[in-house]
Amino acid sequence: MARRKRTSQVLEKAVRRAASINSIDPNLNLGNALTLPAFSTLIETMRTRENLYNTALSNLDKLYHEMLQTERELADMAEHMLLGVATQYGKSSVEYGMAGGVPKNQRRKGLRGESPVPSSQQPSFIAGVNGNGSKNGNKAATTS
Repeated sequence: MARRKRTSQVLEKAVRRAASINSIDPNLNLGNALTLPAFSTLIETMRTRENLYNTALSNLDKLYHEMLQTERELADMAEHMLLGVATQYGKSSVEYGMAGGVPKNQRRKGLRGESPVPSSQQPSFIAGVNGNGSKNGNKAATTS
């Protein structure tokens, strides 16, 4: 999804105001560097910066999509490389395991509802009680 481009309501309001002030006097000088030409220059500066910002967002979107495309190509090639090793050496070979695959003879078929980790390797949970039993008015809680 493309990033939202920015539009400035302040800029739009300033453009309308400059047009209105221009109808009073195109060379209006209100003192303290408040002149219509200075106001118009600042409006153009803001318009230029907003355009640069929006262009940068478009370029960033383009780079992002190019990166995603390259990532997909890389994933495909990595899969093809593994399949090539499997074709050359077999799916039960040590080389297949070295390339990142799980050798066919080392796979474990799990039964429905069975945990994929053997029960001897499952972590054990030990319950403990937090100190300061009545901290913030709460009772002591058992943690795991």
